[in-house]
Amino acid sequence: MPEVPELQAHAERIEADFGGAVLAGFRPITFTALKTYAPDPASLVGRTLRSVGRRGKYLLLDFDDATFVVHLMQGGRLKPDEKQSAKPRGGIARWTFEDGRALLLTEPGTERKAGVWVVAGDLATQEPLAGLGPEAASLGAAELGELLAAHPMRLHGFLRDQRIVAGLGRRLANEICHRAQLSPFAGTAKLDGSQVERLVEAIAACVAESLAAERARDEMVRSSEREGAVHHRVGEPCPVCGDTIRSVEYRAYTVAYCPTCQTGGRVLADNTTSRFLK
Repeated sequence: MPEVPELQAHAERIEADFGGAVLAGFRPITFTALKTYAPDPASLVGRTLRSVGRRGKYLLLDFDDATFVVHLMQGGRLKPDEKQSAKPRGGIARWTFEDGRALLLTEPGTERKAGVWVVAGDLATQEPLAGLGPEAASLGAAELGELLAAHPMRLHGFLRDQRIVAGLGRRLANEICHRAQLSPFAGTAKLDGSQVERLVEAIAACVAESLAAERARDEMVRSSEREGAVHHRVGEPCPVCGDTIRSVEYRAYTVAYCPTCQTGGRVLADNTTSRFLK
């Protein structure tokens, strides 16, 4: 699923291309595309796209009176729609503009979990943004330390929980743990001050480096096409110490780590019922 760097760079590209365009219409192509019933998207026709931003893993298309909140889910994309066909392949929803251009939300497969909310008023108090944690890269050591202590759990899961800290996902969780030289299964409540400082620095560095790389791209790419120290590099040598990158496999994702850099050389048990090494 796209994370902070990919979504931020994508929002910037869309704003550069479509900022200032006047909305001519919005069409939910699939039955599940539009998650709200009020305000009516038709009420925004004639409004100008003032900005395209991001909160957590959501894109925000601001049209003054209301905002379209878009979640891409795993493989969704929001991109210029040059063909504007009646039944676009993978099409979820379409925004058309008075200048004849359009934006198309697509999602491959049949699950169709990507969606659109139309929200007026305070976004932070309404679905789907209500309950999101603070932006991960905005946290200092003191605030992050409080959150870690208040949510005793494994570090990798903490970093991916949008209700605690927003914007990070599987790839960045892997990279941040490696950069901070912390086990992905370290207990959050047991991290000391120096470890929290390393974690803050790792979050900032990994997000900044990834954002710089994404801004150099013309479009959003798959996670496997992004550079990293451990993510999608299982079985390869660690770029820091040369040890073999290992993994713990789950049904839906993989936790990748370097034993030498992160777990004192110990290999974590590769199943969810074993006694994990800390």
